[in-house]
Amino acid sequence: MRGADRNNSLSFLDRFKFSMVSIAGYWIIRIVCGSLRWEKNDWTNLETIHREGKRFIVAFWHGRIFLGTYAFRNRGIVVMTSQNRDGEYIARIIRRFGYGVARGSSTRGSRGAIVEMLYQMKLNKDVAFTLDGPLGPRYVAKPGAAYVARKSGNAVLPFSVSVEKKWVMPSWDHFIIPKPFSKVFLKLGTPIYVDENATDEEIERVEARIQNSLNELQRITDSHWGCEPDC
Repeated sequence: MRGADRNNSLSFLDRFKFSMVSIAGYWIIRIVCGSLRWEKNDWTNLETIHREGKRFIVAFWHGRIFLGTYAFRNRGIVVMTSQNRDGEYIARIIRRFGYGVARGSSTRGSRGAIVEMLYQMKLNKDVAFTLDGPLGPRYVAKPGAAYVARKSGNAVLPFSVSVEKKWVMPSWDHFIIPKPFSKVFLKLGTPIYVDENATDEEIERVEARIQNSLNELQRITDSHWGCEPDC
């Protein structure tokens, strides 16, 4: 369902709630993340992909959305968000940070969302997946990014981000909210390409490589503060 059709199907109360939450969410992320001290490692990996005339497919964990939203803001990246109410809140918040949205998930509407993301990449847009969304299991990468990489000829770009001082929500994804004025460490992984003629077995190996890359990046960024992954 397109944005206008979706809005027309909502009650006045729902529209009001979504509007208020999106405004509040935007300002909370902007103010808190603006106070943080950022260290970005291997950021040139992103720039190298663009210099080679390619686009990137950002892959990361759902619990790092708060920090990731600010880190990649105002780049026109198209993000897959779920079609449920939580996805609607996320979509409205991230649009305020300059993102596009493709609605769908691994459990609902994924085909249409992936078609939209492939279309946007043809228009020279980058795209992004939370690979363990929308409902987990936590830190288990679902298919999608490797398929888009094969069909588009573009690179999967895993990343992880961790913050020294934070609140961890008691949610399935261990959603991280940074404490103001803390330090942040973000690390990009090595770009992962997929041959357009890759077999299903080769795709499975690429998906395993993406999973391993995300695991290793999480280990590195979380241990940057002297703690175990997911601490």
